[in-house]
Amino acid sequence: MPTHTVKNITAPTRLNDYLIHLFDELPTKSSIKKSLKKGRIKVNDQIQPGGYCLQEGDVITYQPPPLVPKKILELRLEVLFEDDYLAIIQKPAGISVSGNQFYTIQNALPFNLQLSPKEDAIAPLPVHRLDHQTSGILVIAKTGSIRTKLGQLFENQSITKTYHAVVIGKPATSGQIDLAIEGKKSTTFYERISFVRSLKNGYLSLVKLSPKTGRTHQLRIHLSSIGHPILGDKLYGMEGKILRQKGLFLSATSISFVHPETNDPLQISIPIPYKFQKRMANEARRYERAE
Repeated sequence: MPTHTVKNITAPTRLNDYLIHLFDELPTKSSIKKSLKKGRIKVNDQIQPGGYCLQEGDVITYQPPPLVPKKILELRLEVLFEDDYLAIIQKPAGISVSGNQFYTIQNALPFNLQLSPKEDAIAPLPVHRLDHQTSGILVIAKTGSIRTKLGQLFENQSITKTYHAVVIGKPATSGQIDLAIEGKKSTTFYERISFVRSLKNGYLSLVKLSPKTGRTHQLRIHLSSIGHPILGDKLYGMEGKILRQKGLFLSATSISFVHPETNDPLQISIPIPYKFQKRMANEARRYERAE
């Protein structure tokens, strides 16, 4: 059962406002309203209305509905790790992790993973988010208890994630971005790996990203804030420099944490997507030909 402890409340905050983006299973205001009405959300083990004013230390729990999908999406995914408790898969770009539509990673998980033999087995469920256009590593829970424990690891920042992206321009060799998102402290570390000249953009750079926090769209917002938006970002990109029809050049390339049940260290990595290297090589060739 997903659990969250309220921290750093600096102003009166209603429960239904606080819940936005808190749990992956509640992506919209309507889903929050429906879950509150059905009593699936509790504060300190008590059902509260959406207008309840949260206090420091309140414990919010969410009891999801049955997790078995009505239909299973027969989409083959690459499984990077799997045991009786959890799995780690590689998410393709261009598909949502979950949502109301049928074509989602969540609906494809039963086609790719074995059901857990444990007593608290659940249908495989993602425990964090990747944007629709972001590719890369995604952690999946296969039991109810591991789902809660993984959620706590993410909340306590005990899971280390690394991303790679192609950005417009030539950022500093390395740096730290501290920019609050929706009023919450957010930090990203970045390192420039390589760069090429570009006719349209001046430069394109391959960067390594290490988010300290996990806010919605954090990497996209942070890179845009320093004048180096991610290539292909239609939401936070620069006017006149948005690459279309090629997707977003952002991928979650590694993750490491201690397995909550076995206490074994887990470190999973995937190669930087080929299209990142190809795009930069093509840009460099075009620039050289134009000289």
